[in-house]
Amino acid sequence: MKIFLAQQNYHIGNFEANTQKILDAIAEAKADGGELIVFSEMAVCGYPPRDFLEFDDFLNQTEAALDRIRNAADTIGVLVGAPCRNPDLKDGKDLFNSAYLFYGQQQIGLVHKTLLPTYDVFDEYRYFEPARSWNVLHFKGKRLAVTICEDIWNIDDNPLYRDTPMDFLMEQNPHVMINLSASPFSYQHPMVRQAIIKQNVARYSLPMIYVNAVGAQTELVFDGGSIAMDQYQNVSLELPYFKESLQEVTLKWEDETFYEGIRKPALHIPLLMPHHFQHLEPETQIGAIHQALLLGIRDYFRKSGFTKAIVASSGGIDSAVVLALACEALGPENVQALLMPSEFSSSHSVSDAEQLSQNLGNPYEIIPIAGVFDQYTEALKPVFGDLPFSVAEENLQSRIRGAMVMALSNKFGSVLLNTSNKSELATGYGTLYGDMAGGLGVLGDLYKMQIYALARHLNRNTELIPEHILTKAPSAELRPGQKDSDSLPDYAVLDEILYQYIERRQGPDELVAMGYEATLVSRILGLVNRAEFKRAQFCPIIRVSPKAFGMGRRMPIVGKYLD
Repeated sequence: MKIFLAQQNYHIGNFEANTQKILDAIAEAKADGGELIVFSEMAVCGYPPRDFLEFDDFLNQTEAALDRIRNAADTIGVLVGAPCRNPDLKDGKDLFNSAYLFYGQQQIGLVHKTLLPTYDVFDEYRYFEPARSWNVLHFKGKRLAVTICEDIWNIDDNPLYRDTPMDFLMEQNPHVMINLSASPFSYQHPMVRQAIIKQNVARYSLPMIYVNAVGAQTELVFDGGSIAMDQYQNVSLELPYFKESLQEVTLKWEDETFYEGIRKPALHIPLLMPHHFQHLEPETQIGAIHQALLLGIRDYFRKSGFTKAIVASSGGIDSAVVLALACEALGPENVQALLMPSEFSSSHSVSDAEQLSQNLGNPYEIIPIAGVFDQYTEALKPVFGDLPFSVAEENLQSRIRGAMVMALSNKFGSVLLNTSNKSELATGYGTLYGDMAGGLGVLGDLYKMQIYALARHLNRNTELIPEHILTKAPSAELRPGQKDSDSLPDYAVLDEILYQYIERRQGPDELVAMGYEATLVSRILGLVNRAEFKRAQFCPIIRVSPKAFGMGRRMPIVGKYLD
């Protein structure tokens, strides 16, 4: 059977564009003799649609799009994901997360998702009812075991363990497993995902077609990597990561004898899961992180209708990396840098930032803020009196810069890209309405040491980021001689403690048992928890880790834990 895998980038709620993209792929597959084409989870409306699903008009447009797709499925089978209304509203949620099978311009099959994730960035049980029955889909004499994303993840090596959708589908002796997914990227996830696919194939001794979405939806980046694996765990076809692709695979069944019952005995496949990543390794998957951030920036702008970006360029590592990424994603002509030195800025900060923009080829402007800062402090003098210089004056400089860069953003219609990193956001080392301003957080899910690794990766072919930016001590330059190390521990130590606490959910006792000094642990974890109110006001962050700030980490602002 000649099967096409359609790995596509959808726009949530853009039914016309999504449907046309699906129809174009169907036409191409038909022209090339395809018998079946498989799309990803929620392809028709885009994933995750969230509260759009509560609008009846949204569902009506979904159904109208499905009608167009069904009419195109004349000589080819089409397996596509979309929400489906629950006909029994007295029992359960209004909708199912479903896969439709069309052929001969008819709907010949419908499968509902069983396992509805409610962890991390997922909240599917808010909208969907889980499937309560499981049946293979019959197509051209073959039995298709169709599942949706999470349905293949609840797997166990115990041969007596039996509670996954595939376990029930195996009773009907399917010929092939097909999974429609919208599985978001993290730098650990591709390895985990392939291990899951391989373990399913090993457990059930069936070939698998796995089709994943690609593209960014605000915070979430879907990396593609769709795959076809034969029953012997060999990869027959793998689609590229971070790119749309339409490719074919031919499945042949030489032996039509299938085991009765739940499964064949399978070789044990060690399952790689996020908790196996014991320590932060800044270089891990840095090339994939690079591609994920580029896709996140491009799609945020393209899908929001923006074309131009602005970056507050300080001569530091964070703004340098954001500027380089933005220029690569959007074109340097569409990215403006704004340099805003103060009386505390070192001369090399300006020269480093200028050299950076010259290397990248993007326009830049220099607007000194010393005079504006003096006017503010003079206006505040009747209230501040003779109180000594403090964090109030430090933050005032940051807020002046925020006002300046937002003024240019408003005047020229550009989006401010935020440059804060995860280490800063975790510890509250940032100024609300100042350097925490922005429309999109580019580096907010990368610790400081990862940003240095990313900078070195960006410089792998030529020096885009001046070497001095990579080697000088990081500083906010808000008071004379200031360095980050005045307020924070060494980043190599800080980042590892933060990684253990945030990604691996290790508490103070576990961290002390790892060898970290108790007062240091208490100080850092206290900073993290007290900064929750700042993060609650932060812009969306492109997610590249398994536990990003934002919708993937939901903490109470007024909580007292470890404070």
